[in-house]
Amino acid sequence: MPYIVVIRYGAMRNIGQFKCEIDDLKQGQRCIVRTERGTEIGEMVAQPAQIRGEVSEDGLGQVMRRANREDLQREHEIETVEKPKEFKFCEKKVSELELPMKLIDVEHLFGGERIVFYFRAEKRVDFRQLVRDLAQNYKTRIEMRQIGVRDEARLLGYFEHCGRTLCCRTFIKNLEPVTMKMAKSQKATLDPAKISGRCGRLMCCLRFEDKIYEEMKKELPAKGTWVLTGKGDGIVTDLDIIRQLVTVELAREQFVTVHISEIIRKGAAASFKDETKGE
Repeated sequence: MPYIVVIRYGAMRNIGQFKCEIDDLKQGQRCIVRTERGTEIGEMVAQPAQIRGEVSEDGLGQVMRRANREDLQREHEIETVEKPKEFKFCEKKVSELELPMKLIDVEHLFGGERIVFYFRAEKRVDFRQLVRDLAQNYKTRIEMRQIGVRDEARLLGYFEHCGRTLCCRTFIKNLEPVTMKMAKSQKATLDPAKISGRCGRLMCCLRFEDKIYEEMKKELPAKGTWVLTGKGDGIVTDLDIIRQLVTVELAREQFVTVHISEIIRKGAAASFKDETKGE
């Protein structure tokens, strides 16, 4: 009976759906899969889901088998022996050809169908001669992939300030832009050293937490709104979105902090206060 499984694979920690005939694979297990790039080794990240009805197989990979001891030993050999040699050889050729690029990492597919070299460069690089030299030496398909600082962190980084594994290495599939507006909305410190990740850019968590902040903010009155609370009426001067607290300025410059549940009525605008004073 066919199943659909979700597997993480490749140096970039790609996540994809695969067709599988094995019904007892469990989360965390390693398996050999066939992707559009070739034969790779991956890790199960979700339990198999039974296919009911017709499912389009476009974009689906194929789980070939569980990874056995020999497969894991081969993976270890690739990581500890072959990749370091390939990195050193490519780095030497880059130097000989005087190419303006910095080699970041090497990915050697489990099946050997291709070797991917990841690099950084300020401008476009003509690496055709480099590819010819690499292909002649390794007798397989060579792919040169230019990346940015965020992809470099995904390849080489492991832990973030919070002590957990980098989000881009665990569950984030696409690296989307993160803006300073998101940091301000969440009242995060604007110190770049504290809101920047391993890549030197704004932390991805600011983006995927932004929607939650926006939803919770809808429950709170806007700053400048006139409100009636059990402690008196006044104008909203500050908000604590996560704790759903509102700071209200009462008469004589007195301030109180109340929970959203303690607000009895919301006014339209601060001008309501001025009208009340006029009475």
